[in-house]
Amino acid sequence: MNTKILFFFGVILLLSGCQDLIEPAIENIQGRDDMLDRPRLAQGILINAYLRIPTNGWSYSEMATDDAVSSNPTNGFLNMATGQWASNNNPVAQWTGAQSAIQYLNVMLEDVDSVDFAVDPIVNQMFVDRLKGESYGLRALFMYYLLQAHGGLADGQLLGIPILTESQNVESEFNLPRNTFEECMTQLYADAELALNLLPLDLGNITDPSLIPSKYQNAGTGQYNRVFGDDAIQLVSGRIVRAVMAQAALLAASPAFNTSGDVQKWQTAAEHAAYILNTIGGVSGLAPNGVTWFTNTSELNSLGGGVNPAEILWRTSIGQSNNLERDNYPPTLFGNGLINPTQNFVDAFPMLNGYPVDLQESGYNPQDPYSGRDPRLRHFVVVNGSTAGPNNNVITTAIDGGNNDALNRVETSTRTGYYLRKLLRQDVNLNPNSTNEQVHVKPRIRYTEIFLIYAEAANEAYGPSGSGTAGYSAYDVIKAIRQRAGIGLENGDPYLESIRNDQAAMRELIRNERRLELSFEGFRFWDLRRWNADLRETAKGITIREGNHEVMNVENRVYNDHMIYGPIPYSETLKFSELKQNNGW
Repeated sequence: MNTKILFFFGVILLLSGCQDLIEPAIENIQGRDDMLDRPRLAQGILINAYLRIPTNGWSYSEMATDDAVSSNPTNGFLNMATGQWASNNNPVAQWTGAQSAIQYLNVMLEDVDSVDFAVDPIVNQMFVDRLKGESYGLRALFMYYLLQAHGGLADGQLLGIPILTESQNVESEFNLPRNTFEECMTQLYADAELALNLLPLDLGNITDPSLIPSKYQNAGTGQYNRVFGDDAIQLVSGRIVRAVMAQAALLAASPAFNTSGDVQKWQTAAEHAAYILNTIGGVSGLAPNGVTWFTNTSELNSLGGGVNPAEILWRTSIGQSNNLERDNYPPTLFGNGLINPTQNFVDAFPMLNGYPVDLQESGYNPQDPYSGRDPRLRHFVVVNGSTAGPNNNVITTAIDGGNNDALNRVETSTRTGYYLRKLLRQDVNLNPNSTNEQVHVKPRIRYTEIFLIYAEAANEAYGPSGSGTAGYSAYDVIKAIRQRAGIGLENGDPYLESIRNDQAAMRELIRNERRLELSFEGFRFWDLRRWNADLRETAKGITIREGNHEVMNVENRVYNDHMIYGPIPYSETLKFSELKQNNGW
């Protein structure tokens, strides 16, 4: 039988002719012109930009700061923090990915008007407008990430990147100088405004025809929903563009990028943040369960169809996984203990009465350090004696603990006396005999971030109790965030009340609340730099032996002063003489 089958196929091959056997087939490579007749291909150009958004995945850059260390000695952030950060070794670089995304976006903007998306001319125009709006919004987003990672001082000027608003080809001039930081911000705002003119505040189905913009004259809800409806949720919307404007405005107002101390820049950041917050009711719109957004199991398990929890403004796709737990669970839960929060981070949590632990009024006992603390501490960190995992195992990190969770016991044991709890679902089981996965959500932007942007900017623009045009103050926002966390509920948070008119003290409190609320979401490294803060605070841990607690040094932080600004990639400065490197690199 096998011989007959082989003979049959042999005959077929002979009949097909030798020409097809020796000449290669035409490659299935699509050119730029092909997308004009294939709308799905055109939208694929835009998808290439979406795929390059830095917040599509977790970065764990906290391991390069005073908030955490890595248990993996080859980790890029560990090497970066201990003296190996260079222009040719940059784990936080955005240059290549963001520049590639901008090239795709420029191609889209140049060609989208010529693509036929639908026979219906109204629907076709809606598609063109939406894709243009997305492209402008994403171009603003990537400009923000490029300025954050690569903006800096060079030859006495605060520079950004070369502004590219047209796609490049083999005939383009590539040896371009960097535009100033201010010119880049102007371009970012211009792109954002163009996006806002083309996109609705929120994408999703509507039933009221009066909500359709007047420029789509005589359009019905069916036509509108086909383009801007539920199928488009989680694509760039006007709300997302507004959030990018707030993020970028905060960066531009911050000390490292606002060298003249221009208060107007703080006001701009506050206004952009307030615009978003006012659409959800201002301070009253703070999500009650926003502290534990990563482990609100019933809410996460019921997500679908592009729906966001109240805490999340923009997110990636949801899916079942156990990667976060596999990376970060303690060894006895079959994890790799990758991210170890530091004693520095633990000390940043106040007492339940609201006082910082270094104040006498707090009642803090260094030999009973986890009692009477801010509830967020145990939500975010596994401390000695915490329970974790699907069976609520007790995790003992004391050096005399007796198993592999103990300090420095094995390669995957904690180096600081702490394991990460934030981001992880405790109902994930990694036991090889009963491994499971659970739904996880990766936010790109949370509303708490927008509240904290407003608080920081409003404090600088109007003072702690001033409200500008928003109707609420930095004090009001921080009070609501601390109340949500459970701080000072029984005693009226006297520490907060004592500083409500002290701008400098409120600044430090806002920065600390940002450190806690946004911890392990990729903010601390960038915040320290834009604040022009000291990056060299030694990462510390805790040694617990026979019940005695002793703070220890774990890992030095080796940074130079110029490193508040990141480098232009070394390879780019070699290729292009006009591309000035930031000072010190």
